[in-house]
Amino acid sequence: MTEENQNQDNKKEKQKNYLLFGAIIICGILIAAAIIYVKPLSIKGLISPNEAANKAINFINENLLSGLEDKASLLNVREESGLYKFGFNLQGQQIDSYVTKDGKLLFLEGIDMNQNKNNQENNTEKNNENSNNSPVSEAPKQDKPDVKLFVMSYCPYGLQMQKAFLPVYDLLKDKADMGVYFVNYIMHDKKEIDENLRQYCIQKEQKNKYYNYLSCFVTSGNSDECLTSADVDKNKLNSCVSQTDKEYKITELYNDKSKWLNGAYPRFDVNSDLNEKYNVQGSPTLIINGVVIDIDRSPEKIKEVICKAFNNPPAECSQSLPDQSFSPGFGLKTDSSSGGSCQ
Repeated sequence: MTEENQNQDNKKEKQKNYLLFGAIIICGILIAAAIIYVKPLSIKGLISPNEAANKAINFINENLLSGLEDKASLLNVREESGLYKFGFNLQGQQIDSYVTKDGKLLFLEGIDMNQNKNNQENNTEKNNENSNNSPVSEAPKQDKPDVKLFVMSYCPYGLQMQKAFLPVYDLLKDKADMGVYFVNYIMHDKKEIDENLRQYCIQKEQKNKYYNYLSCFVTSGNSDECLTSADVDKNKLNSCVSQTDKEYKITELYNDKSKWLNGAYPRFDVNSDLNEKYNVQGSPTLIINGVVIDIDRSPEKIKEVICKAFNNPPAECSQSLPDQSFSPGFGLKTDSSSGGSCQ
């Protein structure tokens, strides 16, 4: 190759590098602009994670999947990196996407720029993490299983799980340590704080009336009627609610928005220590013998996984319960869907 040709090749290579570098700069400017644009949108016109995710699902079904038999269905949603990250099911596969907090911009795919080439090292670290971070379908065994269901009282998916949990609670409450606990933040306004406190106090001081109260509430959503039908001592309940509110500064934290989680969600610290211990990520979260359990939300499936957690299952485990999931929200309609969460 002549010296002249070599110089031309070097010149072309430099031009190629300049073009590549320029493209990287332009991409960086566009990404920065997008971040600047998205950030104010996430504050102005803020809507709840479920509202934004459902809006995105409707858009996907009506526009991207229009005319197709298969439709997307929401599995879960949570806040991540200033956006709402939601997972949806399509043809049996979970797809993770993002939507801005005002529900205006949809991102069908996100790329994690923190990932590095040393995936083997990252996987090793993940495998060494506490098992609470990775949901499993079977719990370790104990003589008397410890069963904790974490919910937000107005979360549609928490209500769905509670409806499936109640028949199992009634069947095994004397054989296992079973109870309903609360996620340490709320997403459904002041009414959720009030209901969380009611359920907490009924369990604490009038536990024999909790099953009847909750069975009524998940059906009708009318707490006043349910307190009456379950014969709850309202004076005792009000005293407990007032004392618990002061002890955990529930109303004080609600009124101080500077203390809200991510500036959007009021804190509810009654079970905060357990949330941290078990790494609770949202509503519903089922913990059996210290591990997060991920199963279909039917009474029979919940009964089966609890019964497998006994060293010696009691005779009650031989009883069959309904194997159909309930629909999210209030009421006793059944549904084939068994996913979704408030995060």
